[in-house]
Parts: sequence; structure tokens; C-alpha cells
Amino acid sequence: MTLFDLLFILLFFTTIFSLLTAAWFAVRQQFRRAATILARVLIGAAVYFTIVIAVSLFSSRRVLKPGDRQCFDDMCVSIRAYQREPLQSGVQYKVEVGLFNRGRGVSQRENNLVLYLIDDQNRRYDPVANNSDAPFNVKLRPKESAVVTRSFLIPENVRAISAVITHAGGFPIGWLIIDYDTWFRKPPLVPLS
Repeated sequence: MTLFDLLFILLFFTTIFSLLTAAWFAVRQQFRRAATILARVLIGAAVYFTIVIAVSLFSSRRVLKPGDRQCFDDMCVSIRAYQREPLQSGVQYKVEVGLFNRGRGVSQRENNLVLYLIDDQNRRYDPVANNSDAPFNVKLRPKESAVVTRSFLIPENVRAISAVITHAGGFPIGWLIIDYDTWFRKPPLVPLS
């Protein structure tokens, strides 16, 4: 958990408390006090979201190395290893993804994770469908890890392949927290070539 995660949690509970206080004043027909609290909450939210968006706009895309962890709260993922194998119809990449629960007391899973490859022209290559592949959302006990493998077929003339692990779908909590890879900041790259 980062400092920005803690800041978000603190501001979330402060906002809830402020809204309940404003509702209390409204019920007691002290509308001016309730409106003042609501105005402060709205100004605070506007300032906070301006900071979230500005950080995403001016932060550069992170470049990770194989083995570097990319964490989403207590769940972490990393590109552990990859193999490049030339074929007649192109190149096959086999990518090993490590999943790790760094939490202390709760079994959990990371839902909505996707892995894809991109080239230097930003063309996206999705994994080859294989029913025997283990899912990314395997439930892990505290301090437990797992490995998931995906295969990709890339045309022969493609250069500068990188892996991207990100979320697709689900509630976009990263849109609410400073320094996450959301809004204008693209998810990290792991170069494979």
C-alpha cells in the first residue's frame, strides 16, 4: 500500500463523515451549515481530482524489467520469464506471469487482469486461446504465489515486442488514486526483445 492509497482512504472516510454531518444539519433544518459543508466537500473533490488527472497527464509510462513486480494493493504480478521461438508463420512467444499475494491475513484474487503484447507501432497482440491455460484470478492465500503461462503468435517482421499487464473491466478504482496507471498514463511496459 502506497502513501497515495492511504491518502485516498483518509479522504474517503473524511468525505463520508462530512456528508453525514451535512445530512444531520439538513435534518435539523440548519440548511446554511449543511450547504457550507457540501460546498467544501465539492471543492475538495474538485481539487483532488484535478491532482489525480494532472499526475496521470504529466507522468511518463513506466518501463519494467522481467521480474519487476507490478502491484495492485496486496496482489502483485510480474513477467517472470519468456521464450521466443521462430516458426514458419512468424514467432511464438511464451510468457510466464507470476502472481503473488503479499497480504498478511486474507486469501484473495486479482480479477479482470489481461496480458497482451504490443509492438513498436502500438499494435496489440492477444494470447492464443487455450482452454488448458490457468486463469489469472486464481485465489491465493497470504504470501502464496502462482505462475500462469500465455502463448502469442507474432508476425515475423514485427520488432520491439513488449508485454503489458493491466485491468480490463471491473470498477476502475485506479481512476480515484493518485499515481495509478489510469486516465492519461498508459500501463507499464515490459520489453521482451
